[in-house]
Amino acid sequence: MADVDGSWDCTVKSPLGDQKMTITINSSGSTFTGTASGAMGSADLSGAVNGNTVSWKQSITVPMPLTLDCEATAEGNTLNGTVGVGAFGSFPLTGTRAG
Repeated sequence: MADVDGSWDCTVKSPLGDQKMTITINSSGSTFTGTASGAMGSADLSGAVNGNTVSWKQSITVPMPLTLDCEATAEGNTLNGTVGVGAFGSFPLTGTRAG
């Protein structure tokens, strides 16, 4: 089990305000699967694992169709990273291990 595995209560600081979501990560070698769920719905995730860092792309439709380019690193019970939103730049992602 990688240090990134588990459920994370996360916040993305965006121009639309704080976007709260719960991310679950289940790693297997250099890949992971999981889910992201929050006020804007839920989505299945899959991506790469490199040590304590996960990266994935996530498509959203609200507030507009976009592909998010996400990366986060786990250190103990803390998750820190960024969410890239194409031409809109990138926004900080923070999280704490749930449970």
